[in-house]
Amino acid sequence: MGGGSGGHVTPVVAVLKEIRDQHPRAELRFWCDTSFAVQAKSIVGSYDNSIPIETIISGKLRRYHHLTVWQHLAWGSLIWQNVIDLFKVSVGFFQSLIKLILWRPNVVFTKGGFVCLPVGIAARVLGIPLVIHDSDAHPGLTNRILSRWATSIGTGAPLEYYLYPSEKSHYVGIPISKAFKRATDSERASIKRAWGVDAAKPLLVVTGGGLGARRLNEATLAVLDELKQLVSVVLVSGKGHYDELRTRYPKDNKGFQLHSFVTNMHELLGAADIVVTRAGATTILELAALHTPTILVPNAALTGGHQIKNARVYEEAQVAIVLNEDEMVERPKLLVAAVRSYLNDPKTTKAMAARFGKFARPHAAKDMAELILAAAK
Repeated sequence: MGGGSGGHVTPVVAVLKEIRDQHPRAELRFWCDTSFAVQAKSIVGSYDNSIPIETIISGKLRRYHHLTVWQHLAWGSLIWQNVIDLFKVSVGFFQSLIKLILWRPNVVFTKGGFVCLPVGIAARVLGIPLVIHDSDAHPGLTNRILSRWATSIGTGAPLEYYLYPSEKSHYVGIPISKAFKRATDSERASIKRAWGVDAAKPLLVVTGGGLGARRLNEATLAVLDELKQLVSVVLVSGKGHYDELRTRYPKDNKGFQLHSFVTNMHELLGAADIVVTRAGATTILELAALHTPTILVPNAALTGGHQIKNARVYEEAQVAIVLNEDEMVERPKLLVAAVRSYLNDPKTTKAMAARFGKFARPHAAKDMAELILAAAK
């Protein structure tokens, strides 16, 4: 199970590959929330299009880090949405119960996202072993609830960041695809040419994740002309914002490419000289494995401020530049300055990238697969 973003799906694919290596005849299914089904089919299908993708009705408790309790209570439409989504969770629980009774898997693995809650509870009711993985340094509500019933818990950060029971918690890191490996200069130049990008010029990739990030897109486009003087720019906008942006920026815009979604993201990120991205835990570790100079723009509105906490870890370690989103939206030239700082000081940039690479844990997928198989036994 996983959903809501590619950061919940790509680690699952890495784990599935490890399970298949050990048990080639294992029967695998992937479940996600309805809104992310198309992206999930693309990501999972790129590994094995024979794995069934099924959807579960679910909802989430909307809580925003930048709002007080009273502001939440005064927001009538927000309360109504939460009431509706509570009903959806109930529907999803019974839906999951029926699906699990009919299939009766040996183990359920939940990677994260609100859609995992009804399935995890249904697995508990039916006595099916449950294994969870938590990528973020700040545990989400779903994982905090499911942790009490989990057989094993894998974490993306060291155990001191969590309050999970130590006897069943394991620091494994974040499972990522083996495709995320450091490329040579010649390989990067070759990839750039294949993407139609000037191989002699630095490449900047901007991505807000599978669903995109409107404010990040707009800030990038506000200073696009300045950025193009320094680098080639590839913007992965997300599908929700793509059609609007395409009308404003035609395909023949030299030095700039716009994509709604990229399946082989490891290739594009591997060719990048600098990446601007959100502070999702999975994306950060993928970039660490690639040793890519990174500019993090955490989404401050997300529940618990978990992206802010994720970004802080890497900012304090001096392996990435972190920009405040509100300040960047108000002054987009901050983005240009951050890009320029990497380009103008290659020695420091190289040292930061090397330190960044030490955060990667290449055996995370294998270790997580072993926890799942042990629970199944």
